[in-house]
Amino acid sequence: MMEHIATTPFGGGRMSARLFLRQREAAERQEKLRAGDGGNDSGRADKWQLMRALTEARQAYGIGDRTISVLEALVSFTTARELDGTAPIIVFPSNRELSVRARGMAPATIRRHLAALVEAGMIFRRDSANGKRYCRRDDNGVLEEAFGFDLAPLALRAGEIFEAAEAARAEDRAIRALRSEVTLHQRDIAKIVACALEEERAGDWLGFSDRLAALVFGLGRRTAANILAARRDELLRLRADVENAYLSSLSEQEMSANDLQDEQHIQNSKPDQPFEPYGRESHKGEAADAEGRAPEQKMALSLGRLVRICPQIADYAKDGIRSWADLLAAAELARSMLGISPDAWRKAKAAMGSQAAAVVIAAMLERGEAIRSPGGYLRNLTEKAGRAAFSIYPMLQALERAQA
Repeated sequence: MMEHIATTPFGGGRMSARLFLRQREAAERQEKLRAGDGGNDSGRADKWQLMRALTEARQAYGIGDRTISVLEALVSFTTARELDGTAPIIVFPSNRELSVRARGMAPATIRRHLAALVEAGMIFRRDSANGKRYCRRDDNGVLEEAFGFDLAPLALRAGEIFEAAEAARAEDRAIRALRSEVTLHQRDIAKIVACALEEERAGDWLGFSDRLAALVFGLGRRTAANILAARRDELLRLRADVENAYLSSLSEQEMSANDLQDEQHIQNSKPDQPFEPYGRESHKGEAADAEGRAPEQKMALSLGRLVRICPQIADYAKDGIRSWADLLAAAELARSMLGISPDAWRKAKAAMGSQAAAVVIAAMLERGEAIRSPGGYLRNLTEKAGRAAFSIYPMLQALERAQA
């Protein structure tokens, strides 16, 4: 094993106090590890797991992805899977071979990234007297002396790098959660404001819209966590203002939900009563009531099956959906969140029947953003139902096939 290796850079490279101290600290740690005084720190690590961890933690060390590509190329010149930092790990590739393994990177670019790796303390330069990289072996092929790049510092910092990678993952999870919260609040506020404007509710809805636009302006994939957290808190306050304004705009009749109670009165109280998911098909002898509403139809679909096909509607029910009355109440709330006006909703129930209209709302929730204008979509189905040309069943079948 080599006892004396060069520590100063060849040519115009300058020696610094920080580089000297790093080399000395590394040598002292290696001596302790070889003596068995390292404790839980072995100074060893799987080289590819270590490279993955450093990639995740690269911002903590101020190095970029191309610098890591050069380090990965250097690591590829080691034969063992494990990097053992208890002794120097010197690789000595030619400039040409290093460029090939760095995906054809130009020599000048490679030199810049090598300097960045030295500055970050990931490698040491072990330059020969003439600056060339090579090794000497004895008659038995055992390595006696080598000059090139020492990867031991990378292995010695393995524990620190793994901890930094875990911290980076935790921060990334936190940022993703914050970004998701901001997106959900933004969507809900925008839909409530749009619904209020469509229904011509009293309130400063344009003012709310301007506040929302100001809060989401400038947010992107690289927005810092502290900025996202501040925007989330502001959106929460705006959401409370918007929801309170919308509730304040509701009439006493809407708040008491008398219409909904009247519609529930004509439902069959059996929670799993089947119904036929077709449009305006009355039983023999039945006729529309004095208000022009279609009678409730008997539909060949159980409530349990409907909830399995359209599970999102349950998110709008306070205590789950255990009866058709629960479904109607959930649909009433969901249509408001979808931006469907009370007029369009009233006409849909009149043309299809309340249960069928509620099933349509449940199916629309499952289709999500595929329906760009929920209000227009429902009006189109209402018009078809008025001509007895509408059936819910194909819509539900399509959803079932998609789930399967």
